[in-house]
Amino acid sequence: MTDAAWPSIPVADWADTRDTVQLMTQIVGKVRMANTPLMSHWWNVVLYVSARGLTTGVIPHGHRGFQMEFDFIDHRLVVTTTSGDSRSAPLTARPIADFYADVMSVLDELGLSTDIWSMPVEIPDAVPFDIDREHVAYDADAAHRFWQALVQMNRVFDVFRSRYTGKVSPTHFFWGACDLAVTRFSGRPAPKHPGGAPNCGPHVMWEAYSHEVSSAGYWPGPDGEGNFYSYAYPEPAGYRTATVSPSGARFDENLGEFVLPYTAVREAADPDATLLEFLQSTYEVAADRAGWDRQALER
Repeated sequence: MTDAAWPSIPVADWADTRDTVQLMTQIVGKVRMANTPLMSHWWNVVLYVSARGLTTGVIPHGHRGFQMEFDFIDHRLVVTTTSGDSRSAPLTARPIADFYADVMSVLDELGLSTDIWSMPVEIPDAVPFDIDREHVAYDADAAHRFWQALVQMNRVFDVFRSRYTGKVSPTHFFWGACDLAVTRFSGRPAPKHPGGAPNCGPHVMWEAYSHEVSSAGYWPGPDGEGNFYSYAYPEPAGYRTATVSPSGARFDENLGEFVLPYTAVREAADPDATLLEFLQSTYEVAADRAGWDRQALER
């Protein structure tokens, strides 16, 4: 059961596909962003794990609505409207520029024309979507296994999320960094974030980190099978030298966050319990050292 539920996803085997999929999700995420009002911490731009892949949920467009879903079973991007119309674009090995053109064409055909900024964000040395003929890889099996892993993570993250009665984000996929995340808030404002992400104005991080957080998630990199992570902003005194669990969790000085290899979870006797232990342990370090009112915030 463990092997089936938590698939192997070695980064070295699918890094090129991962980078292509990230760019694809950025295109779709930007379409959602262009059609929705700004919500706290950019929650209006995220994607969600679905029964077939990743979805935007319903996006408003005038008096109608539409949904965009990455189907990692049949490997299509499916656009469906509240009027009952549907179009799709294939997910296959081809240049990002061609995928971008297909997405814009599908939206035009459905009367959903949307202008987006074609420059990828949070990616060093990025190339605009409409001229990117470098990113062409798409391994359907790898994309499918990545989604299957996200299904399991999403389930466990939601259990962790349910333990908190304070402000907490949905479990959602941020296409800027290609990570699945869930964030708890203390309720207190945070100092202005310094920013610095590629192709992101400082206002992006100011909005994202306007309030004190303990955030956790999964990122498919940089090596192994990717890492679960946990960080605090602002970082409280003594945070990075604290002891956390389970075995294998550590603070990464380069990333500035606690990490636990996906492999350690996948190979554990009880993957769910192992991941929950990491999420809870790192949260407690952040909350205790920052003086959060845990009695008022936790279920």
